Amino acid sequence: MTILKTYARLYSDSLDKALPLLAALTGADPDLRISLGEVEMAAIGDFLVFAGSPQAIATLQTVTTCAVVSDLDDARAVLAAHGAQIIAGPADGPTGRYLYARHADGVQVEYIQLTPEMSARLWAE
Repeated sequence: MTILKTYARLYSDSLDKALPLLAALTGADPDLRISLGEVEMAAIGDFLVFAGSPQAIATLQTVTTCAVVSDLDDARAVLAAHGAQIIAGPADGPTGRYLYARHADGVQVEYIQLTPEMSARLWAE
């Protein structure tokens, strides 16, 4: 299992307000912008931005980062071997198979194995 990329997670009330600054800072346009029910998400540079009402994003805000992994099952085994607790998943989402884990020190991280289509979309050169 390899971590292929990490994303810092940011939270906002509006992607339209958040993305122009991040585009200027990263020199990039969003790689992805999708709706997840009441929450919108965009990937830009090394950031994942989640936007919605305070109530809609409240449960997401406990997660500090997203780690894209080569193999979610291997990641789950490594997490378990080091005392992490799986708090959600594994489950399938619009971008791939994911789980949320609470590390032994209390840090919460999302781990995701992207679909081949999403990998090609995010990392096409």
